[in-house]
Amino acid sequence: MEIGARIARAQVDGLSRSRRQIVAGALSGMLHDRDDWYLSGMVAAEPGEPFDPDEIAGSLAIIRQAFGAEGRWLSAELVEEANPGLAEVLESNGMTIVSRLPLLVVEPADLVVPELPAGVTVKVVESEDEQKVADSVSSEAYEMPGAGFAFKPDPVDGGAVLVYADDVPVATAAWTAVADAVTEIAGVGTLHAHRRRGYGAIATAYATRTAFELAGATLAWLTPGDDGADRVYRRLGYTPKATAVHLGDPGGHLADLR
Repeated sequence: MEIGARIARAQVDGLSRSRRQIVAGALSGMLHDRDDWYLSGMVAAEPGEPFDPDEIAGSLAIIRQAFGAEGRWLSAELVEEANPGLAEVLESNGMTIVSRLPLLVVEPADLVVPELPAGVTVKVVESEDEQKVADSVSSEAYEMPGAGFAFKPDPVDGGAVLVYADDVPVATAAWTAVADAVTEIAGVGTLHAHRRRGYGAIATAYATRTAFELAGATLAWLTPGDDGADRVYRRLGYTPKATAVHLGDPGGHLADLR
């Protein structure tokens, strides 16, 4: 419960730095200026605090109206242990629970950083041009044009690493804005032609270590996309401590939330 609430509170803090926040009771809508569907969403406004189930319908209506006014589809990401039962109440008000995924965490002392194979190097993204390279890797890896992150000069606001094989960029991973010494490792992607060679694990480990060393994080978390990714992350020292619940309104990108 405690670590889940800490992560969820840090998520609210970090997201609110780059998004317009619409707080409605126990819910908080986070609207990004870009209209890419995955950049905006809803979280619990007060992780770790009890909520009144009877007030959720009205709060959800306010956030739906705000998202609808800007042509945005509404999705949500919750930490189940931080607000038990909230996902089910949202489901009873028309949202669809798409997935429940293990939320894996690691602290600096437990992180396992793989040895780099011959010809493989890792670079921290330090400029707009390097960020564009990382974004191009993400776009191809996820088959989503425009995928990626904005370059942040201060590592505390988030950042990314690039993995090169014989000077060719093949994988990337990012960390999000650090709040309460917590960061999420996200956007782990490897070019299709270079998969199953350990590059995603390298990118994940180096992004995590960089967030610890340069951004002051003491706890990193992520959610695996599938069982294979789960096994990779656990080999890096990540362990399950909570549960992430992904929901969305019908008619949108529900399949992408899995």
